[in-house]
Amino acid sequence: MPETISPALARRIALAAQGFGSRTATAIGIRQLTGLVNRIELLQIDSVNVFERSHYMPAFSRLGAYDKAQLDRLTTGREARFTEYWAHEASFLPVEMWPLFQWRMQHFRDHSAQNTNDWSNANRPMLDWLLAELAATGPMPASAIEHDANKRRGPWWGWSEVKTGLETLFRWGDVVSAGRIRFERVYALPEQVFSPELLGQGISSTDAHRELVSRSARAHGIGTMKDFADYFRLKSAPTLVAIRDLEEAGELIPVQVLGWGSGRTPGAAWLHRDARLPRSMDAQAVLSPFDPVVWERARALRLFDFHYRIEIYTPEPKRVFGYYSLPILLGDTVVGRVDLKNDRQAGVLRVQSAWAEPASPADAAARLALVLREAATWQGLDEIIVVPRGNLAAGLAAELG
Repeated sequence: MPETISPALARRIALAAQGFGSRTATAIGIRQLTGLVNRIELLQIDSVNVFERSHYMPAFSRLGAYDKAQLDRLTTGREARFTEYWAHEASFLPVEMWPLFQWRMQHFRDHSAQNTNDWSNANRPMLDWLLAELAATGPMPASAIEHDANKRRGPWWGWSEVKTGLETLFRWGDVVSAGRIRFERVYALPEQVFSPELLGQGISSTDAHRELVSRSARAHGIGTMKDFADYFRLKSAPTLVAIRDLEEAGELIPVQVLGWGSGRTPGAAWLHRDARLPRSMDAQAVLSPFDPVVWERARALRLFDFHYRIEIYTPEPKRVFGYYSLPILLGDTVVGRVDLKNDRQAGVLRVQSAWAEPASPADAAARLALVLREAATWQGLDEIIVVPRGNLAAGLAAELG
C-alpha cells in the first residue's frame, strides 16, 4: 500500500524541490544562479515587462535581489551555460538539455513536411537563404537580416517572412539561440554555438522522455503523471511509460496525497527519491505568473487551494484582480496576489491592487511589505505607491508608511 502524505507536507516538498526555503546571506552570483536553474531545469520566457520579465523572476523569488547582468551572462555567447528551446513554452534551459528535444525538433519537421499548406513548403528558398546568410555572417537577430522586400504582416505580432523563417528553423533545430540583445533573440547555426560533443549526441525519443520525466519529477519533488508531463509539455502515454521505468529503477516512489483525488480522497502521485521532506517552510516571495510553482493552474489549485488566472488578456472592465497580478507566497501557502507595475521613468513601484485570500495570515501585509521593499531596491526604484484597491491594500499601505 503506498504511503499517504498530507497536503501540507506535499506543499513543503514541492516548494523545497523548487529551491524555496534555502536563502542565505551569501552574495548571489554565477554559481548560485547556475545552481538554481539546474535545480528547476528551465526559466520560462515571456515578453510582458510590466514589472519584470518572467525569466528574471524565479531567481529573485528564491534567492533574493541579484544582478540581472549575471543571468544575462549565462544565456549569451559561446561560454553560455543556458540556451533556448520550446521546453515548457519558450524557455532558457541548461545547454546539455538541448539534445533531449531532438525528438520534438523532428516532430515539428515531420509535421511541416506532411502538411502541404505549411508555410515552409512554399518558402524553402527563403529557408535556404537564411541558413546561408547565417553561415556567411555568423549569429544575427532577425532585425539585422530583414531587407526591404520583407513586409511586416499581421495585426498582433507583425512578424516578417524572415522572422517566420527563423522561427521555423529554430523549432526544427536547424538554427539555435545565441542569446538575446535587448530581448531580441539572436539566431545562429548549431555549430556556431554548441560543441561538437553536444551536437554529436543522438538520443532516442524513449531515452529522452525518460530523462525529461526524471528531471521533471526532481523539480516537482512530488506530483501526478499530468504534473510531470506538463513541465516539458510531454504526451501522457510516453510519460507514463517513463514513470513506470523510473518506478522500477527506484527513482520514483508511488504515494498517495490526501485531497488529491476526487473530493477529499487520496490521489495517486509519485515522490522523487531525492526529494526533501521539510518539517517547515519559510518562503517569502512574489511569483511570476510563469513560475513553475503556479504555471500549471490545476496543480496550483491542488497544492495551495489557489484559483489563479492571469488577466492580461481579459478586457479591463472584466478584470477582477488586475492586469499583472503576482501570487504572494508566505510560508508554504499562497496567501494572495498583488498587481505590480514598474514605473521606471518615475522611479516608482506601483501597487495597482493587493488582495488577500480568505485564510491569509494576520501578518500578510507586513511580510509582503518586506518583499516589495526588496523588489523596489532590486529594480532601482525609490518609492512604492499603493493604489487603494483590494482587501489587502490598506494594510499594505500602512506597513509601507
